[in-house]
Amino acid sequence: MTESVARQADAGVWTLPNLLSAVRLALIPVFLWLVLGPEADGWALGLLVVSGVTDWLDGWLARRWGQTSVLGQVLDPVADRLYILAVVVGLALREVIPWWLAVSLPLRDALMWLLVPLLRTRGYSALPVHFLGKAATFNLLYAFPLLLLGDGEGVVADLAQVFGWAFAIWGVGLYWWAGVLYAWQVRKLLMTTPRRARQSGTAA
Repeated sequence: MTESVARQADAGVWTLPNLLSAVRLALIPVFLWLVLGPEADGWALGLLVVSGVTDWLDGWLARRWGQTSVLGQVLDPVADRLYILAVVVGLALREVIPWWLAVSLPLRDALMWLLVPLLRTRGYSALPVHFLGKAATFNLLYAFPLLLLGDGEGVVADLAQVFGWAFAIWGVGLYWWAGVLYAWQVRKLLMTTPRRARQSGTAA
């Protein structure tokens, strides 16, 4: 019985959801090359769409097929954050988005990483992903393809700019709001949990 529960809790390394996350990671330098090298925006846009679809698909498959794993709980959010970092840097260098937007997102992630040593003093490696964080990532993954599409002329580009900035503003706001709530959770944990307590946490 215990072994069955353990298998359900960690499906291991070689699962389709983990493979999708790994592919998403591998395509990050390809996206940067497309945007900054030949400026092949059509291909870059298509790659962003594929990234957004696989981001949803790997989580859905993991739950549907019972293939959740410790690696997947780490790999998926890492892939999301690195993709967001690569996209904002690439679009900022192309002057598609302003640098304040490009800096605000990795700055929030850096502040979150500073909380990890505090969590470890209580026996945690991370806290569960908050719904706001997922909503923020959803908005940002839609915002950047639209902003890239909006870097042109015509009615389609104008509409893409409007909707892209709407998603971007909501995404940045929710991203930081989720970060504030995460920091508040860490503060409460530090106040209520003895140092180096033997407890487990799930990866963000």
